[in-house]
Amino acid sequence: MTSSVPASSLAPAVAARLKRSPDGLIPAIAQQYDTGEVLMLGWMDDEALHRTLTTGRCTYWSRSRQEYWVKGDTSGHVQHVRSVALDCDADTVLVKVDQVGAACHTGARTCFDADVLLDK
Repeated sequence: MTSSVPASSLAPAVAARLKRSPDGLIPAIAQQYDTGEVLMLGWMDDEALHRTLTTGRCTYWSRSRQEYWVKGDTSGHVQHVRSVALDCDADTVLVKVDQVGAACHTGARTCFDADVLLDK
């Protein structure tokens, strides 16, 4: 996966806590910081998390393209990072963002509107 990428600059104390998938990734949930709306799920490795923490823009690892991508660089639909937290197992990251425009690649505000399986 990212073996050709130089070693990450992620703080060693943070990196030591992460529980990654076999391919070195952790799921990253993007949530609108002020409304709590769940926007999307992406994948991060150590370097993507480091870039997210240091640039204030969400950086993800594309499993299909095998490269990093910064949300909004091509679409203009930027995610400005407000906070980043690990879950209790350190195997998922919650990134609270200020989303500009659509979060979903389909052009929808969120990736979770189109196929609701249950709504009570």
